[in-house]
Amino acid sequence: MNQIMGQFGHTGGEEVPALECRKVGRTYMIKRGMFAEKQPLKAVQGINLKVNRGEVLAIVGESGCGKTTLAKMLLGLLEPSEGEILLDGMPISSVSILDIAKKVQPVFQDPYSSLNPRKTIEAIISLPLKVHKIGTKEGRHARVVEYMRLVGLPKRLIHSYPNQLSGGQRQRVAIARALIMEPKIVVCDEPTSALDVSVQAHILNLLQDLREELNLTYAFISHDLAVVEHLADWVAVMYLGRLIEYGRATDIFANPKHPYTRALLDSVLTPDARLGLPEITLGRGLPNPLSPPSGCYFHPRCPKATDECSQEAPVLLETEDRLVECHLYK
Repeated sequence: MNQIMGQFGHTGGEEVPALECRKVGRTYMIKRGMFAEKQPLKAVQGINLKVNRGEVLAIVGESGCGKTTLAKMLLGLLEPSEGEILLDGMPISSVSILDIAKKVQPVFQDPYSSLNPRKTIEAIISLPLKVHKIGTKEGRHARVVEYMRLVGLPKRLIHSYPNQLSGGQRQRVAIARALIMEPKIVVCDEPTSALDVSVQAHILNLLQDLREELNLTYAFISHDLAVVEHLADWVAVMYLGRLIEYGRATDIFANPKHPYTRALLDSVLTPDARLGLPEITLGRGLPNPLSPPSGCYFHPRCPKATDECSQEAPVLLETEDRLVECHLYK
């Protein structure tokens, strides 16, 4: 794992990764009935990931694959059941939640529910400064105005309420609130999925511009490969809590190796009307995570599955340009 990441240039030299996961897992104990015993649900299993400063790591997969659970652990909102997360080389478990918030900030999926409807835009954006007791009232006001300008919000909206803004404007407010503490890492959990298609491109372009201007590092959570194609430097594909393919975005989009990644790419909608609707070849839905299939978790839906796939679990293999968890590449 470390060898191939070094080959990728992902851990090059002595640079300490901005964010690193080492065999990170999270297990929930789920009770399925009033009198039933609790069962383990492995939401995230053995994840190894690194992202260097200024890079964008996209974590993709279907709903239920563990992306959001991983995002919450990266933010320090959930503790891993196993493994550890490092922030600038330090275990996140040894850092206070306030110190984590200074370095890592979230942009959530739904701008309609992530903003307090009773607060003005100024109060919402300046809240992190108040919590950390940074600056005077006048100083915080000036900083809010500056970050509103940075994300493309007119100053006249400063005393408005969220219900007076469009969806795209609300997400810009959420981005301004995340950036006002000047974090180095931003965890974006499906930041455009609740927005109209016409607005999504504007928000993605804004995130790209802010990354370049502020030298931000992004962990970008998404189920939509089309959304991350032009934003990500690295792509990690998750399935049922496991990392199944990981490499440079250009390599994965040009030549996906895991059958699941190929199916995800084949299901992406295209603006070319002549191509019609894409065919999704994944068969039945995601298996029950409380009772995952034997062997490879993906084999019941895989068009290339063999008898070995149903009997033996694959391991994450090093290929010439990426990591892939599949028997096809032994």
